[in-house]
Amino acid sequence: MTIEKAVVLAVDKPWGRMDLRPWSGLQHDGAAIGELWFERANSGARRPDLLLKLIFANEALSIQVHPDDNLAWSLGQPNGKTEAWYIVSATPGAQVALGLKRRISTAQLRSAIDDGSIADLARWCVVTDGTVVFVPAGTIHAIGAGLIIAEIQQRSDTTFRLYDFDRNRGLDIESALAAAFAGPAAQPSAPQTGSFVWSSLIACPHFELDCIDLIAAGHSAIHAERETWFLALEGSAEVGPINVRAGEAIFLEAETAHIFAGSEGLKGLCARSGCVSQQVSIERQEDWRAASSFGPASPTVVPPPAFATASVQSMEVQA
Repeated sequence: MTIEKAVVLAVDKPWGRMDLRPWSGLQHDGAAIGELWFERANSGARRPDLLLKLIFANEALSIQVHPDDNLAWSLGQPNGKTEAWYIVSATPGAQVALGLKRRISTAQLRSAIDDGSIADLARWCVVTDGTVVFVPAGTIHAIGAGLIIAEIQQRSDTTFRLYDFDRNRGLDIESALAAAFAGPAAQPSAPQTGSFVWSSLIACPHFELDCIDLIAAGHSAIHAERETWFLALEGSAEVGPINVRAGEAIFLEAETAHIFAGSEGLKGLCARSGCVSQQVSIERQEDWRAASSFGPASPTVVPPPAFATASVQSMEVQA
């Protein structure tokens, strides 16, 4: 049985931010931080199947694609990379790219990469707070400027760039051509409405993602039979023996943890490996929220305080 507060790894990115407040007070000697990775506190524990991140996009990320499991295995890697995004905060007009406007051939895709027209061929969509985006492996995609995103993904660093907005970083053309589906993709889901304490956002073979929304002093419980990650987005709570506030995460496995929301309530995400809905159930213990007050429909993201971490390291990976 395991429940532990996650530690945080800060990842430098050229498209990131110098100032992560109010989410974090971390600074990297003048380097922009693009991602915060949440990891197990026990470094000697089994390698988790999933990776939970917060992404801070001050500029657009590269247009890129990730391999599926079969291609990853052929490259000697343990798995591919399917991911999902929850838009925590979006400036007006902020966009993501998901798939292409139309189906094209491999030769046409190569030409679009070579001349940079892939940026116009990508299908860009305006997103708002609470939008949910599913990015299966093989989907050509990009994150635009002005976004803070919570991401859950298969644990893989493999990214093939198709276009990098004149940042003069290397492209991965042959690998991208092998990995990419050169056509349209399912579009982002609008923020949900409802009257439940929790709602299902994504269910795929690799993970499930739920949104939890509790009123002040509301009660809930997480029954985590398998790998489970909980990320607080707003408010605060006691999750089992651990106090958590916005911007902090918890890892659970083979554990039941009761949740007691603080005076400002709690909004968070709960992700678990695999796709068996019985693996983790989030049970309401108290009142249902009224439909008029329930998120995440067009939510207002309350700026949380800077959070402390048990361990902070600096990393640089490709994206």
